[in-house]
Amino acid sequence: MTKKKSEGLSLEDAFADDEDIEYAKQKPRKLLPKKEKESKRNDSSSSGDNKLIIKSSKPISQIKKGDKIKVDSLTLEVDAHIILLDHKTTKEMAIECFDPKTDKDYQVRYFSDQVGNSIEVYKLEEIVYNRIEVKEVEW
Repeated sequence: MTKKKSEGLSLEDAFADDEDIEYAKQKPRKLLPKKEKESKRNDSSSSGDNKLIIKSSKPISQIKKGDKIKVDSLTLEVDAHIILLDHKTTKEMAIECFDPKTDKDYQVRYFSDQVGNSIEVYKLEEIVYNRIEVKEVEW
């Protein structure tokens, strides 16, 4: 014995008698006000004076393995200069560093099109990089 498979209704047959059905009206789209971009250099703190001082001897894009970067009182050695994410119009970059005295790992992250406003420093703790507050970065 053979069984016939039921193919069901065609799309046209399924919606053939829906002329008298009234569908719900589309809700108007809510426009949310745009938030102003917050400067990463003006982080919330009680002092209000949280500007990052950047001293550079060459463009940040020329930093390579073996170079030194000073972050506050730490002198870090560059291990690699990598692209974290390519956003087409800009690149999210990371300079991977380590402290030769303690062998702790750090990252200096920035966006290639806005270096001065986007530099952030991270320290590796366990398996996660946590952002640390710094006052001065020099290379």
